[in-house]
Amino acid sequence: MTARLRPVQPVFATASEKEAWDKLVQQAPDEWTILANVRLTDEKKDWEFDLVVLMPDVGVIVGEVKGGNVTIADGEWRTSTSREGTRVIHPVDQARDGKHALWAYVRSDPRWKGSSRTRVRFGHTVITPRTNIHEDFATPDCPRWMIHGKNDLGDLAGRLWDIAAKQESGFRAPSADDCDLIAEILLGRNLPQRTLLAEADERESRADRLTLEQSAILGATRLIPRLEVRGGAGSGKTVLATTQAKELTRGGNGRPAQRVALLCYSIGLASWFRRLMETVDRKHRPAFCGTFEDLARYVGVEEFGGRDEPDFWEERLPQQMLELASSLPDGKKFDAVVVDEAQDFADLWWAPIMRSLRDEETGGLYVYSDENQRVFQRFGAPPVPLVPIVLDHNLRNTRQIAETFGPLAPMRMRSRGGDGPEVTFIPSGLDDALDVADDAVEALLEDWRPEDVALLTTGARHDEQVARQEMLGQAGYWDTFWDTDQVFYGHVLGFKGLERRCVVLCANETSVKDRSRERLYVGLSRATDKLVVVGPPDLIRDIGGPEVAKRLGLGVAVTTTNRGTP
Repeated sequence: MTARLRPVQPVFATASEKEAWDKLVQQAPDEWTILANVRLTDEKKDWEFDLVVLMPDVGVIVGEVKGGNVTIADGEWRTSTSREGTRVIHPVDQARDGKHALWAYVRSDPRWKGSSRTRVRFGHTVITPRTNIHEDFATPDCPRWMIHGKNDLGDLAGRLWDIAAKQESGFRAPSADDCDLIAEILLGRNLPQRTLLAEADERESRADRLTLEQSAILGATRLIPRLEVRGGAGSGKTVLATTQAKELTRGGNGRPAQRVALLCYSIGLASWFRRLMETVDRKHRPAFCGTFEDLARYVGVEEFGGRDEPDFWEERLPQQMLELASSLPDGKKFDAVVVDEAQDFADLWWAPIMRSLRDEETGGLYVYSDENQRVFQRFGAPPVPLVPIVLDHNLRNTRQIAETFGPLAPMRMRSRGGDGPEVTFIPSGLDDALDVADDAVEALLEDWRPEDVALLTTGARHDEQVARQEMLGQAGYWDTFWDTDQVFYGHVLGFKGLERRCVVLCANETSVKDRSRERLYVGLSRATDKLVVVGPPDLIRDIGGPEVAKRLGLGVAVTTTNRGTP
């Protein structure tokens, strides 16, 4: 045990101040409180106290520390150092006047005035860690017992105790409550409190700055018309893809403005694209933002009958699009196409995409992908060679979250998202996983806003998601993603490329399937700040493997419970 320190690890202006602090901390009893570098402003001046020592049942000491070689001649104190030379100092005046200023500040505080407390013992002292003080030393305003030299540091705490005990008998010794209140007063009142939201705001700003820095890649590759950017979850691919689409549209730096299409697979991500582009200047908005299905409508597909048949999306639709894209007027074609989450695109989809370019030979194709997020049974690839670039930094997730899904990522990634809350795992049975997940959401709402929270499933959809989709349709359902008054309910298949500050991931698949590992990877990586995982431990262990299980704290075996809260 040690005395209470404020701050715990202070930064000192001089080595002498640190030496005095270290000696005192080593010797002080547990009940003492020691403050360093206490600053105070009153009507007279700005004060700074090197040390303030609060000793219950003894007194309060204000200490002034002077480094270098301290000397006194003709009543004038001086200190000499190799760096600053010799200068005049006033350590006794500083300590004594500071003591009175400190007490005046304490007794003026409403918390002290409202407590009916009377004056307590306040003393002052001078410490010279680099100068030996003779035993017979004395000045009229500084008796020997009030100053502590290099040769006194071995019993510094005891000497300070003696000074406090010598103070005027008319003042009482402070109680432990008095000392706590004085420390509280000196640390301020009605201060802003640490909040998870403020910390999340700071991490988000930092992630945005890092992603912006990363966009320098686009400048370095501006002369490369065929590019594939590969990166794991949280590497900033989606932000980079939208940035590239805007920059290609705008032109500049010797490049003409281009007609650009920004493509993705999922409705949710396309919705995010469109919302984002509504906030930017019209000159920077791509000509097209949407899903592959939206592109089909753009080129002229009117009927989507048979969409539930196995070959519709993989063969018939892309073939029909290819024919229609061939006859598109030049004014509706594109100079460049940017595809995000490209691993979701089927092999035959790329032909109509290439045909939608004004020049299939030289038109721009910019592909962003993460093979480990291939959650659908599609294994397509662009039919043209692409120059690869790899993003190996995680910018969007906290370190705790990035380390949790790290074993599932396509490569070893360096975490730069900063520290955040620990990842929480709540074991459940398969039948009550959604109920436990609901409880976890309720617990998160004690500290987070509804707009910060999403509940995602890997198996059956949550009843709330089903109800919203049936009542609002797909477009209306995805509008609820932006609703600030409610939690979002979704499935990992539709949430790729999106993120939420807090995610409760409910692993509720009935068994391990072909793409279960990819689904888990997507789900674990959607939270930027706080991740809660709910589900049967054995299922998660079977899907994620021993490394993910270890990071979730599952160990070798976990007893399944029915209910829990984070």
